[in-house]
Amino acid sequence: MLAFLMILGLVVLVVGYGVLAYNKFVSQKNKVEEAWSDIEVQMKRRYNLIPNLVETVKGYAGHEKDTFAAVVKARTAAVNNQGSPAEQVKTENMLTGALRSLFAVAEAYPDLKASRNFADLQQKLAEVEDHIQKARRFYNGNVRDLNTRVEQFPSNLIANWFGFIKAEFFELDDPAAAKVPKVKF
Repeated sequence: MLAFLMILGLVVLVVGYGVLAYNKFVSQKNKVEEAWSDIEVQMKRRYNLIPNLVETVKGYAGHEKDTFAAVVKARTAAVNNQGSPAEQVKTENMLTGALRSLFAVAEAYPDLKASRNFADLQQKLAEVEDHIQKARRFYNGNVRDLNTRVEQFPSNLIANWFGFIKAEFFELDDPAAAKVPKVKF
């Protein structure tokens, strides 16, 4: 009878651990999804600001058509990219580079730099870039926590059994792309 109770107790402990581990995986997976959603919201804010910024610069520097076309093309690619974080990094890097070119054009036009509308749009874009960076850190922290549990023993047994897999980090390939585009006035 004692052996039966010990085995029953061991089974209850193992099943209890399995339930707790499963629930923790579900919680961490949901945190990763929520964090990714935060990044998407901030990127959409960024995408919505860019056309206004381009139009403002166009008013001052209409002959810089190649730069404007590159910004619009990069923005369109970024908006339409619904792939993995690794795939979205590529379009985000392209967009950041195009924005740098746009700000370089703005440097050449003193009237534009003095424009209140341009300054406001630039400030809003800088704020959105900062929010995106914070959202990336939050997302990557949650990915790290989930990936650690997927790899650690004994939680890796539960992960394999229920199909929990590692998530992808959202990392920029180009270190220069991680910096917020700046224009000196």
